[in-house]
Amino acid sequence: MAAIDRIILDPAQWLEAQTRHEGAAHERTAAHLARRAAQRRHPVYDFLFEYYPVRPAHLKRWHPGAGVLLHDPEGLAPHRRWRDYRVMDGDLVGVDVDSHHARRGESLAYMRHLLVSSGANPAHFDCFGLHEWAMCYRGGQRHDLPLRLGQAGTDEVVESHRIRCRHYDAYRFFTEPARPLNLTVLTRVDQPATDQSGCVHVNMDLYKWCAKLGPLVPGELFLDCFDLAVDARTLDMEASPYDCRGLGFGVVAIETPEGKAEYVERQRALAARGEVLRARLVDAIDTADDIRLMT
Repeated sequence: MAAIDRIILDPAQWLEAQTRHEGAAHERTAAHLARRAAQRRHPVYDFLFEYYPVRPAHLKRWHPGAGVLLHDPEGLAPHRRWRDYRVMDGDLVGVDVDSHHARRGESLAYMRHLLVSSGANPAHFDCFGLHEWAMCYRGGQRHDLPLRLGQAGTDEVVESHRIRCRHYDAYRFFTEPARPLNLTVLTRVDQPATDQSGCVHVNMDLYKWCAKLGPLVPGELFLDCFDLAVDARTLDMEASPYDCRGLGFGVVAIETPEGKAEYVERQRALAARGEVLRARLVDAIDTADDIRLMT
């Protein structure tokens, strides 16, 4: 095993990185926080803070990542008070990989396995976002938005296509009449074998894994995965049976050849971004594991 070089940031470096991250996180969450204060909901974007186990405060918290130490002679680093951090050599603060692994070791192994498997499984680009339609089939509407084609038109789209969803966390929200229409019966146990990198939801979920990996994930990677999740959610809803034009969104009419072509083009672009981010997440897990095994 190769030696892991520690990166030590002096106070000016890490304070600047922390401030920059907090500002970037604020830009991404200010609208959500304003809506929450006004008790208003956004049916597209609030999903990223309601379905996923992430709060704006989580996104704002800057982590340097495992293997990066903060030189903190004046005790300014808030990380000193955070779980799974420790002070080393008097004034160096960094992730306590042993503590984190003691609490989360089994979950870390599963997340790494799922990330690696979903990247290695053959990518598919033939689902056309029909999972959202299957969730509305025969009256299963999940959002307070009008159906672009009405209920009868929505049902007709579902019935005229082969549903090829491979992501369990989408499939589990199918209406009961829609489940038998899916090409594959999906289960949680089989998720590492069925998740694949072409799936819009699998790429959106990279944001979830950032949150669950906590201090192992550098702040900039968390923000990059959030940005990917926003774009994936946008495509998901523009291609859905819901009419989001009143919220300023477009329409990807997947019931037409042109809409299918647009969906696949954007889906492939999301998958390309997800491939890079997935590799960075696996690397973050492996770096922490290498440090733990060397100490």
